[in-house]
Amino acid sequence: MHETSLWIATIAFIVALFVFDFAIVIRRPHVPSFRESVFWSMFYIGIAIVFGATLHFWSDTFNTGEYFAGYITEKSLSVDNLFVFLVIMTRFAVPPKYRPKVLLIGIAIALVLRGLFIWAGAAAIEHFSWTFYIFGAFLVYTAFGLLKEDSEETAHPEYKESALIRGIRKLVPVTDGYRGGRMTVRELGKRMVTPMLIVVIALGTTDVLFALDSIPAIFGLTKDPYIVFTANAFALLGLRQLFFLVDGLLQRLVYLHYGLAAILAFIGVKLVLEALHVNSVSWINDGEPFAWAPAISTATSLMVILGTLTIATVASLVATRKQRVGATVGAPEGSAGSKDASDDGETK
Repeated sequence: MHETSLWIATIAFIVALFVFDFAIVIRRPHVPSFRESVFWSMFYIGIAIVFGATLHFWSDTFNTGEYFAGYITEKSLSVDNLFVFLVIMTRFAVPPKYRPKVLLIGIAIALVLRGLFIWAGAAAIEHFSWTFYIFGAFLVYTAFGLLKEDSEETAHPEYKESALIRGIRKLVPVTDGYRGGRMTVRELGKRMVTPMLIVVIALGTTDVLFALDSIPAIFGLTKDPYIVFTANAFALLGLRQLFFLVDGLLQRLVYLHYGLAAILAFIGVKLVLEALHVNSVSWINDGEPFAWAPAISTATSLMVILGTLTIATVASLVATRKQRVGATVGAPEGSAGSKDASDDGETK
């Protein structure tokens, strides 16, 4: 699965999809409708499924289970990214019709940076067998961090400009507002950047922070760099459409971070157990494997991931529905939520 021709063809296909998506965005800047977002979200999910199915029948060495487990994990973790993406675009007051363009370019930057992370991670795993212990411990630590967050912190995260963004502001003159969809303009006799470029860089570089847990997570499901890269690429490809599809739903996924924490903890433990199962680190158990350490199968991992996401999503929707119903029932008389008040108004 590591032939140069396969890598070149895959990267060319992914770039072509980005170009196709970019052409749609540039041709008619607008806020996608719900129906449009559903269509394109299903389109990119369908491409990811067809891609996996094609390689399953075309190659005997392609591990389909690892690919889909990785894709589902990356897709679910990318939903968490949307919370911060929303905060960033609100912070920079991006005009709604230009949000698709900003998201798409930011996602393209994120994919390039993730590619570098994947390359570094694959090299570390190949040369240093103790890397899995580090990855596993980090994922468990990240999971505990997510558990400490409450639903309010998750739904309303704060954004602080990175050192890179602050440095750009100091080095390059920035216009006092947007100039349509342009990222640079020439004003007052000098070249200036617009807030559009700043927010694109903010989106792309912020995703690196999420890659710190998502890349080790998928390496816990597969050691194949090709599967790691393609699962990440297809998860990010439909992220723009997913943003507009779940924009209103994001605030209702109050238990999503608990589900993601459980998934990260599970994969972290799986990594450590697998490292123990095939241990070759000389200073751990004299370089001998631990016979008692079980190897968790890909099928089990896939079932745990899907089951956890289902429970977290259903529990979130049920909880927020009860809150809305309670708020409506408890609305004071005369308020917009009081049916009796509106009926009395009509009678009078």
